[in-house]
Order: sequence, then structure tokens, then C-alpha cells
Amino acid sequence: STPQPLWVGTNVAQLAEQAPIHWVSVAQIENSLLGRPPMAVGFDIDDTVLFSSPGFWRGQKTFSPGSEDYLKNPQFWEKMNNGWDEFSMPKEVARQLIAMHVKRGDSIWFVTGRSQTKTETVSKTLQDDFLIPAANMNPVIFAGDKPGQNTKTQWLQAKQIKVFYGDSDNDITAAREA
Repeated sequence: STPQPLWVGTNVAQLAEQAPIHWVSVAQIENSLLGRPPMAVGFDIDDTVLFSSPGFWRGQKTFSPGSEDYLKNPQFWEKMNNGWDEFSMPKEVARQLIAMHVKRGDSIWFVTGRSQTKTETVSKTLQDDFLIPAANMNPVIFAGDKPGQNTKTQWLQAKQIKVFYGDSDNDITAAREA
């Protein structure tokens, strides 16, 4: 018997059934918010506002080569949340979005699936990288990761975040549920 492939891939017919992508610009988002009072807005961190893959790559190499176990290792999170983001690259579109929201007077929140640690320098790194005034900046929320639960949803609700930017399906689901 022939073993079944782990992933069978896709085909042209399946690709044709997908909904078209509707791109929007920062200017279009800004225009959609005209006349609305300042609000709480949120951003995911990893691969949304920061290209943080180098820290995760180093974590895997250091703590669990060839496996994802490092993501459950508190030592990895201590490193990631206390300095390894110095190797993360801010994304230009995130700079533009955050600057637009700061100009509007919005309150900026970062909600991440990272595990919480005793100390963290992520908040300061983000504030410095994106030139966020203290009046607009809030401490990073470390929502953690729990199987079968979208840990970001409760935080988006609790902080009354009206607009949330993220790169993953979980980020989109959290924003819709909130």
C-alpha cells in the first residue's frame, strides 16, 4: 500500500474558489475613522508590527533544536521578552498605522500570545521603535497560549479595543469575537 501524503496540496479549482483579497491603505483606514472620537486600538506583536522570527529561530536552536518545545520553556520567554526583541525589525506599515493612530489621539495596546514573564522590556522596545508618546502607550498584554482558547479575545473586550490589527487567523477571530 502507498502511504498517504501528509498534505495533498491544492489545485487551480480550489484556488479559484477563494475570495479575492481586498487591500486597504493606511489613508483609507484613516478616512474610515474620520469623525470618530479617540479609541483604544490594539496590535499583535509577532510578525504583525515586528519581524520577530530571528528571536524565535534562536530560541528553537538554543532550547529545542528541531521541535517546537521551546515555546513551552520559560527560559525562552525570559530571553524573548527581555532583550531578544532588539533583533526584531519593525515593519514599516506598522510604523505608518501606529503614527496615524497616535495622531488621532488613540490609546495604543499591544496584545500578544507570548507567555508572561516576571520582567519584560517589550513595552519599552515597542514604544521606542514606534515613537509612541507615553500618553498613548499602554503596557504590553501577555495573553499567553492555551489550547482550544483564544486568549486575546478577553483582553480585547476588557480594554474596549475597537480596532485590532493582527496577522493570524487567531488574531482575526479574536477581533471578531470581541
